Amino acid sequence: MGDSLITIVAIGLAAILMFVFPLMSLSERTDDISQLAVSTATSEFVDEVRTTGELTLDDYEQYMQTITSTGNSFEIEMQIQELDENPGVKVTQAEMTKIGENVYYNKYTTQIEEELNKNGRIKLKEGDMFTVTVKNTNQTIAQLLRNFFYQIAGDESYQIAAKHGGVVTVNGSN
Repeated sequence: MGDSLITIVAIGLAAILMFVFPLMSLSERTDDISQLAVSTATSEFVDEVRTTGELTLDDYEQYMQTITSTGNSFEIEMQIQELDENPGVKVTQAEMTKIGENVYYNKYTTQIEEELNKNGRIKLKEGDMFTVTVKNTNQTIAQLLRNFFYQIAGDESYQIAAKHGGVVTVNGSN
């Protein structure tokens, strides 16, 4: 009786070692590849906007298509900080390169998407800032397995995320 119980436990452990851990390892690797793809796409998208001075609907749709090709769904947050062209009325503060005197006005994702859908592009000027933050909204297989085996509570955690931003270096073309 004791030998058959040990045999059943041994078979159970062998099944876990042969199937579950490789599945967890493979799913973690898939998430790593997705993370790399999303991070790279986000950096390229933001750098393209920064170096051309304009955000186009085509570029945005191409970016969304690239990151969703990983098989995940994402929440994309964009922010444009527009540099005020007239930060002060004093002549002594008219120099835009002084630190601490520049005034920025923010546009967020919904405002940006509305303007893109209306005009097809947003022209930025030198000194504006553009930032994109993206994180997955679905649960990946690795997250499901990890939650099952480690009893991690909460569905609000995300596995795949990227953030990139910077200052626009040129004025957008007319």
